[in-house]
Amino acid sequence: MTITNAVSAMAGVFIMASLLLNNANMFTEASWLWLTFFVGFNLFQSAFTGFCPAAKIFKAVGFKDSDCCVKD
Repeated sequence: MTITNAVSAMAGVFIMASLLLNNANMFTEASWLWLTFFVGFNLFQSAFTGFCPAAKIFKAVGFKDSDCCVKD
């Protein structure tokens, strides 16, 4: 799995989990939609800045960079 795929998978899991937790009414004082906003904001800002904390973590763990956009 590449870093790009891992970041997309992690973002999807966090978004689905926050929506499920928000609808479960298990934690009435906490709004889990803020987690959804945080994930979306990080994806948005990384498109412009190139800084993605999750990608740095996945790279440190040993995931490989995607070779699809490498030019010779």
